[in-house]
Amino acid sequence: MERQLQDAKNQFSKVVQKARHEGPQAITVRGERTAVVLPARDYDPLGAGRPTLVDDLLGGPAWDDAFAEAVDARTNTSSRDVAF
Repeated sequence: MERQLQDAKNQFSKVVQKARHEGPQAITVRGERTAVVLPARDYDPLGAGRPTLVDDLLGGPAWDDAFAEAVDARTNTSSRDVAF
């Protein structure tokens, strides 16, 4: 079922209940379908097994030995003069 954004805002609890019992509810803005309210049982499988942002950041490429040595060999001095 489609409904306009203003109607969906005014009757949000009704939209949620319809999503729970009847399935996804489409929301339109100026006649264009822009959002869908899904029941949790339909939404949860969409993200199952997908890595989170934290997983992606922590699971980056492994450092090879040459790169790790180059990082360790860097000097700890500043690359520019800083006045204190």
